[in-house]
Amino acid sequence: MEFIGAGRLEVRITPLDVGKRVSIRRLVDPTGEGGRFTDTIGVLTSWDNGVLLITQRGGESVGVPEETVVAGKVVPAAPARRRGPATDFTELSRVTARAWQPVESERLGEWELRAAGGFTRRANSVLPAGDPGLPLDEALARVGAWYAARELPPYVQAATGAAGTQETLCAGLEARGWRREVSADVRIGGLAPVADLDAEVERVALARSFDEAWLRRYQRSGVAGAHVLKVLGSGPSVWFASVAGPGEVPAAIGRCVVDGRWAGFMAVEVDPAHRRQGLARAVMTTLARRALAEGASAAWLQVESDNEAARALYQGMGFETHHSYHHFRPV
Repeated sequence: MEFIGAGRLEVRITPLDVGKRVSIRRLVDPTGEGGRFTDTIGVLTSWDNGVLLITQRGGESVGVPEETVVAGKVVPAAPARRRGPATDFTELSRVTARAWQPVESERLGEWELRAAGGFTRRANSVLPAGDPGLPLDEALARVGAWYAARELPPYVQAATGAAGTQETLCAGLEARGWRREVSADVRIGGLAPVADLDAEVERVALARSFDEAWLRRYQRSGVAGAHVLKVLGSGPSVWFASVAGPGEVPAAIGRCVVDGRWAGFMAVEVDPAHRRQGLARAVMTTLARRALAEGASAAWLQVESDNEAARALYQGMGFETHHSYHHFRPV
């Protein structure tokens, strides 16, 4: 489909471009007057029955009737250098996975089925790094059976928003009745700017392990069984930070995993009674200095899309979104 319309607008995409990142312009109300347009950018995940399905960077899928499209072209993904240290999705996804390892895992083609007794979705979801070696319906049936055997709900973690991410898989999951339960941004930035922040680092204690008090501050730990200890202790070089509080539980905590040039920040929690006192900044700065000493130069973290306070904090530290990931679960 290619034509030239009013204003020399051209549609230069066809169903053969499914799987590519595209930019389209369409009429918002083809039956109305005024010619109002809107633009949509994302991966063309299907073109069936006269409807283009485009999965956007944040994971949202938009159905666009073919007859409303007045312009369209294939576009490249934004280069990583604009969003922080140069990296691609493959490298970053491997680094983030090594920093939060499951208790058990099994391969299904290039997918990794992960379980950790239900402690966090990241450690109890499929990491689809490529082709499962089976048609999608069969692969998902295997996934469901694997998690059912462990009395866990099946989740698939899929990414959007960068070159090489999994918009097509996201659309396939949604078409089969799987829905996004939570979304998060993976953000990256330079490590040195975080280490150079003015913060009360003298209040922060670092350790190679954590204690019961640290776990009590970490809101997602639940019952601290062996599965929790295994996940939190996993990674190439793991550090734990804490700021003493008025009682036995720390006022603030954090975790950092150093992996080559990368330092990943996780589990940054502050007691609500002690927020807006710079404690999160102090924890991040202390961990960043430790990571610099071990040779790291780049930083990453994950922040859920609805955590506005954390997003503002990390934006101020220079972290920019590289891609987003989503946990899908069958309804």
